[in-house]
Amino acid sequence: MTEFRVWAPKPERVRLDVDGTVHDMSRSDDGWWHTTVDAAPDARYGFVLDDDETVLPDPRSARQPDGVHERSQLWDPAGATWTDSDWEGRPVEGSVIYELHIGTFTDAGTFDSAIEKLDYLVDLGVDFVEVMPVNSFSGTHGWGYDGVLWYSVHEPYGGPDGLVRFVDACHDRGLGVLIDAVYNHLGPSGNYLPKFGPYLSSASNPWGEGINIADADSDEVRRYIIGSALRWMRDFHADGLRLDAVHALVDTTAIHILEELATETNLLSRQLGRPLSLIAESDLNDAKMITPSDGYKGGYGITAQWDDDIHHAIHTAVSGERQGYYADFGSIATLAQTLRHGFFHAGTYSSFRRRRHGRPLDTTAETGTPATRLLAYTCTHDQVGNRALGDRPSQNLTGGQLAVKAALVLASPYTAMLFMGEEWGASTPFQFFSSHPEPELARATAEGRKAEFAEHGWDAAEIPDPQDPETFQRSKLNWGELDSDEHARLLQVYRDLIMLRHNEADLSDPWLDHLAVEYDEDERWIVLRRNTITVAANLGTAAVKVPVNGELMLAWDAPNIGAETTELPGQSFAILRSPVR
Repeated sequence: MTEFRVWAPKPERVRLDVDGTVHDMSRSDDGWWHTTVDAAPDARYGFVLDDDETVLPDPRSARQPDGVHERSQLWDPAGATWTDSDWEGRPVEGSVIYELHIGTFTDAGTFDSAIEKLDYLVDLGVDFVEVMPVNSFSGTHGWGYDGVLWYSVHEPYGGPDGLVRFVDACHDRGLGVLIDAVYNHLGPSGNYLPKFGPYLSSASNPWGEGINIADADSDEVRRYIIGSALRWMRDFHADGLRLDAVHALVDTTAIHILEELATETNLLSRQLGRPLSLIAESDLNDAKMITPSDGYKGGYGITAQWDDDIHHAIHTAVSGERQGYYADFGSIATLAQTLRHGFFHAGTYSSFRRRRHGRPLDTTAETGTPATRLLAYTCTHDQVGNRALGDRPSQNLTGGQLAVKAALVLASPYTAMLFMGEEWGASTPFQFFSSHPEPELARATAEGRKAEFAEHGWDAAEIPDPQDPETFQRSKLNWGELDSDEHARLLQVYRDLIMLRHNEADLSDPWLDHLAVEYDEDERWIVLRRNTITVAANLGTAAVKVPVNGELMLAWDAPNIGAETTELPGQSFAILRSPVR
């Protein structure tokens, strides 16, 4: 016999449909409905609310074999086959993370085909794989951020069994796994949750209606979110989560949902006996996110957070782009300040927001926040895919410029993250794509995308239609280009940078007050001094002399090392071992 339960305080009557047979359900005072019936282990089922005979999927569905509009299917995590009992996990702070999208990482776009590339990632030297959302969303392909069933795994990728095989294979190779989870909004197609209960709030965000985490009857909605988050780590053995746009989680309660989730994650970590990490995508520039939640310091206790200021400072200084939110960035001085202090906007005026933004970060080793709680990167799915054409830096910059960006990230004190393909300067774009089955929604998505970018000055006629299958196909990595000369050269530099990062103790120092930064705005060079390791980068096109010397460890284009200075070719970097300061 199988017990079926569903939280549905809104309807007056709920029935269970199992393989076409309808059963009455009983309601408890707390809004939960339940019944026990004889069902096959792989039975298809759903719920019928009031007098509407439509069979709706289970809000806590484990599997949606026919998509988010159809019946759910039973799936028992206890039946999964695991071989990772010896996996002890690893901490995320100070690691190298590799962000990828399952659907475009390989031609086949499945968990199983991604497994075939894991040995490549091991050879590259990364520590974690971070997969963009794999929860169920409408259509066959998409970025995954329009998920509507937060407990199930997208079937075209391989469903829950495919995810088990993927995580197990990662752990077998020593790779940790982070799963991107979206709890700030629900997708527009297949969202039946409001029919069951008060899942939505009166607030809104750029992606639609907000989630009810602080209004009346929100306790069960919060448990729904936290239960989903813990399930990825408990049932699918993930080593942590990347939490999408947490600044869109409007919580006015005394204990913020992020603090509550962090507390429950730490408890699960102790139960499982391995580290579990939460990484927030936060636009707030506030260390409160990553300050321990001990009840006195007032932090949320999240492990780490994305740091877009570092991305903006590096990208604009190297590329020269200054549009939109890049307007306050671009100088070498801004780059130096951001690398030295973690945030550029720290209680300072943001011209893009037209207001003050952020809070200064305490960088002292005695009392401050270690830099490893901030993620640095040269690009992400957002910073590529949210460009009008989805063009990568590698489609606009030279190999030397890409190498300089990589050195500034991978030789920095911050936790580093790569976006799939950047390490070889992939020539393929990563564009925004979707496959909504509803014609009206498909048309609205395409038109909305064009209107959004037209406001930023891009030609609407050039913006790819996200519903066109070719937009999806163009975004798949071309693994055949790895061996060509320029791609292979950049890939080797990434491997060498990651190896240095792992092997040199001075590059593991997480304290920003131990980092010294020098620069010359006119000659466009910057130097990072990390005890005995010096990172020198020339962002200009002409050769320059920088005040560093020592034993050469790694470089893009051979520098001329003198007794007191080193001549760096244009658009290049050098890492040297210098005497202790």
